[in-house]
Amino acid sequence: MKYFFRHCERNEAIHLAVGENGLSRRRRLLAMTMGLMLLAACAPQEQAFRPASETPSLQKESFTTADGATLPVRSWRVKRPKAVVIGVHGMNDYSNAFSETGEYFKRRGIATYAYDQRGFGGTDDVGIWAGEANLKRDLRDFTALIARRHPNTPLFVMGESMGGAVAMLAEAEAPLPVSGIILSAPAVWNDENIPAIYQLLLWSAAHTLPSYKLTGKDLNILASNNIPMLRRMGADPLVIKATRIDTIYGLTQLMNDAYATPSHIESRVLLLYGLKDQIVPRPPVEAIKSCFGTPADTIFYDDGYHMLTRDLQGPSVLSDIAKWILKPRPRR
Repeated sequence: MKYFFRHCERNEAIHLAVGENGLSRRRRLLAMTMGLMLLAACAPQEQAFRPASETPSLQKESFTTADGATLPVRSWRVKRPKAVVIGVHGMNDYSNAFSETGEYFKRRGIATYAYDQRGFGGTDDVGIWAGEANLKRDLRDFTALIARRHPNTPLFVMGESMGGAVAMLAEAEAPLPVSGIILSAPAVWNDENIPAIYQLLLWSAAHTLPSYKLTGKDLNILASNNIPMLRRMGADPLVIKATRIDTIYGLTQLMNDAYATPSHIESRVLLLYGLKDQIVPRPPVEAIKSCFGTPADTIFYDDGYHMLTRDLQGPSVLSDIAKWILKPRPRR
């Protein structure tokens, strides 16, 4: 936190310079300009959104995006799949989050594809917030590629936590070529659920200490009751352990935008939530569940934590998802 105090001292010096001693208008303007420059120098960092420069393409273990970025891909393939699922991972995670899901679905005749979202896993600029526009475009392009690969097979997008928010935003922008969307503890949370003082503190931190990293290890939050799985994640070098403040700020904006999307989503939705979730609070999830354009199928798990599909009761959750996926339904 020494950097925080350095910035406080710098801002206090500006305040005293502008102060209460009747400085000239020119000096006041200069001081204000200096203050704005300090904020600009510490502005939140975000990966640039670049115009499309090439046709997106899918390789065996990677996905080339419209602007030429390379995102790692993992897949659990089936020779003649009954259905196909695209996995969109959560914050600080990566495509390996769907390893248990992919293996389970494979035994049920369902193929699974997942990619590392920008800023996570094996991508470039790990830890730097990708920006909503990049995240949406990547999902839309990846979904189009998988739809072309499996033209006569029901296709679903499955988003976990932050990945659920990305899926909601992409679908609300324009319908994806899918038969349905699965939202597992989607990261939705609007300003009404966050006290104004916390919003101000986060904005201030993101604009003064954007690169400062937080671990959350002192919060005593349990993401799952599957402790061996959590320990494996802790030992995995591709799972981010310390998050930049400006990335947290970007996530809160994403969550707020996703909260407003349900009425614009016409696709069939399966909404899953664990009542012991200590990361995404229940009220915003309750608020959105009846707001989708097509009424969502909802399952709340009494003993479920945030990582529902990887909890100790994960196989039961995956069974519910597989049954929902394999229900006969028309593809759009």
